Amino acid sequence: MNLAVPLCARALFLAQLLASFLFSPVQGQSDGSGVVVAMYNISASQGSQAVLQCHSQRMVWTQDRLKDRQRVVHWDLLRSGPDHAMERVIDMFSAGDQRIYNGYNQGRINMPKTAFKDGNFSLVIKDVAMSDKGIYSCNLHHHYCHLYESIKVQLNVTKSARKERRFWDGQKAVFVVLVGSAVVLPCVNRRPIWTEGNSQEDQQQVVHWDHQPPGVRHDRADRLIDLYASGERRHYGPLFVQQKMNISATAFSQGDFSLIISDIQPLDQGLYSCHLHHHYCGLHERRIFQLTVTPPVPQIPQEPTDEPQYLPNEDPNTNMVEVPPHVINVILPEQRSHFLQQLGYILATLLLLALIVLAVVLLTRHRKRQGQDFDPRKVESPPLPTVTYVGHTSCVKKECERSIPEVKSSNQEETKLGEFTSYFFSKCTTCE
Repeated sequence: MNLAVPLCARALFLAQLLASFLFSPVQGQSDGSGVVVAMYNISASQGSQAVLQCHSQRMVWTQDRLKDRQRVVHWDLLRSGPDHAMERVIDMFSAGDQRIYNGYNQGRINMPKTAFKDGNFSLVIKDVAMSDKGIYSCNLHHHYCHLYESIKVQLNVTKSARKERRFWDGQKAVFVVLVGSAVVLPCVNRRPIWTEGNSQEDQQQVVHWDHQPPGVRHDRADRLIDLYASGERRHYGPLFVQQKMNISATAFSQGDFSLIISDIQPLDQGLYSCHLHHHYCGLHERRIFQLTVTPPVPQIPQEPTDEPQYLPNEDPNTNMVEVPPHVINVILPEQRSHFLQQLGYILATLLLLALIVLAVVLLTRHRKRQGQDFDPRKVESPPLPTVTYVGHTSCVKKECERSIPEVKSSNQEETKLGEFTSYFFSKCTTCE
């Protein structure tokens, strides 16, 4: 079975499903067909077998052998203390007596004995004490139908009659009662599932399959089979249809209501619906299957050969073991040109680094040399002229006086010539 449906088949399925919704009554309301809970697309080849799976554990038939003890009501109390303790106050089965869990409440707390007949499950508290305050919950359980309902009521106790009142806080009813008085905490549910017994339960559960050929509306679908929890089975349609479509005999004991279709033909394609009805529990569900029939897979005929037929033990190919092919990994060496190319990249990089280092060294030495040339502390002083004294002192003095203007005119020169003038004046003074 191939679950992948072609795109055209899916489009046809959606169009047919839309038409069934538009031109048929509202499902689950007017025609009682139930609410659609699942849809499946199934493709099967012609001549094969298909299984349309329809499961539901809520439809498993559990016959009531406990005198209808599957319906129970119990009241619980959540105290408003720091520990928020929850305790069971009272419970009652539909076919049993009431059970009170605290001896202090004997005779002062009870429920109507006709609760499961008229739907009144209210709790009656006499002689209310301060210890009775808290949040009470009325819990209804139907184990047969897997149902649960709960109602909460808050009880406050006061000592002032002027503070008595009843109001709704948005989530639950609140009763403020006077200490020592009596109060009835309401819990009413008159649905038939809580008030009626489980009579004729084997007729309350039924499963039926419908077939809707392409282009046929939902309300005109063909009924294929009905199956009741009592074991009664009803088939519809021609005899060949009854023989090729069936449901397991253990359907209600296992909850498996799948439809088995054998020898599928093109006329079998279309919409199939699995309807599950549990009238007692109010369960009405529907599952839809779109079945598409594809052409059969052609089988290639084998050409007859003239080779002799061997027995299983004599066939020479029987004991042959297929040896997987060996995989040999061959590593080819790299080309020489590729190696030289990589080596050239490395040498070029080293040469570039050497040029950068050489340029840095030359630039540093050039800067140091310029610093030495322009340092005024290392400039050599010009040689001082020597004076030879010839003749009398007066001649020397006159020569000194003649030289004074020349020395004064040289003040505009460098500062080192000033040192020479000072030296010369000192010599003249010595001559005098």
